[in-house]
Amino acid sequence: MGDSVPVTRNLRQWSGVFIRGMAMGVAEIVPGVSGGTIAFVTGIYLELVGSLASFRGSSLRILLTAGPRQFWRVHNLSFLAVLGVGMVLSVLLFARLISVWLELVPPLVWGFFCGLIIASVLHIGRRRSLRLLATYGVLGLLIGLFMLLLDPLGRQDSLWVFFLGGVIAVCAWLLPAVSGSFLLVSLGLYAPVLEAINELYFPVLITLGAGCVVGLLGFSRGLYWLMMRYGEALLALLTGFIAGSLPRLWPWTVDGVFLSPSAYELVTTQDAFLPWVGVSALAGAAALWLLSRFE
Repeated sequence: MGDSVPVTRNLRQWSGVFIRGMAMGVAEIVPGVSGGTIAFVTGIYLELVGSLASFRGSSLRILLTAGPRQFWRVHNLSFLAVLGVGMVLSVLLFARLISVWLELVPPLVWGFFCGLIIASVLHIGRRRSLRLLATYGVLGLLIGLFMLLLDPLGRQDSLWVFFLGGVIAVCAWLLPAVSGSFLLVSLGLYAPVLEAINELYFPVLITLGAGCVVGLLGFSRGLYWLMMRYGEALLALLTGFIAGSLPRLWPWTVDGVFLSPSAYELVTTQDAFLPWVGVSALAGAAALWLLSRFE
């Protein structure tokens, strides 16, 4: 991690890393939910950012002079590989399923993630000082509320836009508050990316992946530097940001308009699923609690 020695794990602990990766993959499929939040509440966030930040100009020299084994160890690639495989497998397994759920029972899906993110706010916020929450936390809250004013740009199909979207989305993925999928929605790329995953359309997937790699290498070192020097203030800011972005997960939203359950049924002619949305939200909070046990 960064300049530190990678963590040594047994088989059970590696299984925990893999499960974290799967949970992060599911979280990133849904707009409004951050894989970085899952990494943070399950105790691997600093190792993740530090491992990504370890890639620098000297990495190639280490590979050529010290050999692949030392390169693998210095950059903690066992951890990144297991986590990455879990994420990729999760996205491939659940992208289509969540798409179907968002079409058939959207209030239940949003209710689940709303409960999960509320629990995340409480989990992260209770460890920050009141002074930081009253300053940086309030600032993050205002930024999160401002983000609600952003409207999707409409569907985009140029490959360079997917590259840019990958850069932006992966930077958001690294932050324990900002959803990469939400930013893809704002860029008008969410639907075509989900379609490309479901259809395995490689031109879009490869272009998006290249953007993600560039974003990871460019952003992780700066974020790691901030976390090492201003970690508590940054996390207080992000706690407020999570809270400010919660309205994005309101279960009864149509085209960006927040509705009451009864108005939702009138507008969409679909069931509002009361009181099952509340049950779904409690399930989301319970899922966060179970994930936090890995911490």
